[in-house]
Amino acid sequence: MNGVVIKATGKRYTVKITDGEIVQCRLKGKFRIKGIKSTNPIVVGDKVELEQESELWMIIKLHERKNNILRKSVNLSKQTHIIAANIDQAILMITLDSPVTTTGFIDRFLVSANAYGVEVILLLNKIDLLDDAMQKNKNNLQEIYEKIGYQFFAFSVLNDDLSVIKTLMKGKVNMISGHSGVGKSTLINKFQPNLNINTKQVSDTHNQGQHTTTFSELYDLDFGASIIDTPGIRGFGLVELTPNEIGNYFPEFFVIKQKCKYHNCIHKNEPDCAVKTALGNGEIAESRYKNYLNMLLEEKGNFRTNDY
Repeated sequence: MNGVVIKATGKRYTVKITDGEIVQCRLKGKFRIKGIKSTNPIVVGDKVELEQESELWMIIKLHERKNNILRKSVNLSKQTHIIAANIDQAILMITLDSPVTTTGFIDRFLVSANAYGVEVILLLNKIDLLDDAMQKNKNNLQEIYEKIGYQFFAFSVLNDDLSVIKTLMKGKVNMISGHSGVGKSTLINKFQPNLNINTKQVSDTHNQGQHTTTFSELYDLDFGASIIDTPGIRGFGLVELTPNEIGNYFPEFFVIKQKCKYHNCIHKNEPDCAVKTALGNGEIAESRYKNYLNMLLEEKGNFRTNDY
């Protein structure tokens, strides 16, 4: 019997099997994944094979993933945490205030998604809260990311029509991610109110969101899309990328890297670097290049995953 994992809570898994029935499962005692470095061997979105033992369902096999998004485990730096698997696209929700989403966080997410073959849509929420200075910041961000090929939308999820987002989501498995408090659960409730997903206000003390989603969960929506709601992420540490690879996942770097003098240029101190020339000419955003340098530092162990 085959199915899709729609919720993972510790050692228990909720699986939607082929006929639509939802069952509770555990991992088979002999279940193993070769070379696993992740804190969570089975994740939401995984396609699995099940068998029934008496009244218990057991996961006996993990089918090959087409992709996943992962980050460094917060408490175990040498391990990884897979956020979700078999994703058609990710929606990264960001806010300029209540809470603040930094470009460092955005760029780390985009690099990781690009490395594992997941397309990303950027959705800026809470535009009804923007003052004039924040509006200029919003316009600048939109220009930066649209210029390098990302779809960027700015909305008030509470107040605006979201039909354009629904159209982009239809027929796909969409992972929704971002800091706690950016409006992920509010967005899902707007799409399908009968889900009644809990929401909380942003903390006044720290201007950070409060976790309402504890575990990732996959929902099928009435308009023909599926959405994976994920817990809020405070930091996004990269994994399994070398300094020579990171630049390949910055689209604006990748398209001109062949013009660098050295084929293994990491766009830092080398002479005749096309990326640094483009930076000097204003063709590459300073924030993007600064975040790239910080990622290089992180790979040398000098950057903590909760610093951004």
